[in-house]
Amino acid sequence: MILATVIAVLIAVLVYRNKTLAGIANSISAVGLTVPSFALIGLLIVPFGFGVTPAVIVVTFFAALPILRNAIVGLNNIEPTVVESARGIGMSRFKTLFAVEIPIAWPVILTGVRISAQMVMGVAAVVAFALGPGLGGFIFSGLSRLGGANSLESVVTGVVGVVILALILDLILLGIGRLTTPRGIRV
Repeated sequence: MILATVIAVLIAVLVYRNKTLAGIANSISAVGLTVPSFALIGLLIVPFGFGVTPAVIVVTFFAALPILRNAIVGLNNIEPTVVESARGIGMSRFKTLFAVEIPIAWPVILTGVRISAQMVMGVAAVVAFALGPGLGGFIFSGLSRLGGANSLESVVTGVVGVVILALILDLILLGIGRLTTPRGIRV
């Protein structure tokens, strides 16, 4: 999630001022979400083999898409007068970006991170099945033995585990948002 957030926010910072590039980035993120995770895993197994590398690439790819979209929207929705005021008091473009624009856009960016975290939990379960151990292993092991002893329990264990992890991650991100969002812009 951290890697996806860094990549998505960096791309958003590079493209949000240019409407054409921002539109292309938003289109790519929309189209990217339609790619089946199993198909991407299959494509990455050929050059990287089974293991951690393709899993990290797949999870990072799917995690970055909603964050990118929200980061662009958050940065584009900052009032121009706020940016002009910061520039008027002598802030450089870089200082304005990091001291004014990103903090104001942060709640929208963090919402993208929360959406991404929930979405990626399902992708991570699929990746775990295809590339190694994890809760996805419980789910698909149970499905492959459907009708056999303990198959349903295995599926339920995997699904409940994924749901619990998703809820815990969402609560952590909610707490991070509360701690990192300036009091004046909290909703």
